[in-house]
Amino acid sequence: MVFDKVKEIITDILNCDGDSITMDTDLLKDLDADSLDAVEIVMAVEDTYDIVVPDEDVPGLTIVGNIVKYIETHME
Repeated sequence: MVFDKVKEIITDILNCDGDSITMDTDLLKDLDADSLDAVEIVMAVEDTYDIVVPDEDVPGLTIVGNIVKYIETHME
């Protein structure tokens, strides 16, 4: 499931508790990530799912659910 893998990526990068991550979790507000953390998460998603996220799409990918939906719509 995409959500579980995204949660794993986030917990690895932010060293946080995965139990607190839901589809509504905001990386910046709820997990105290900064913009560099968000970019690192997007890069890990790109590597994991072999997709390219254009720079203009990155600002919209701070909510876990948005990341999951993005991956699901851009996977081949």
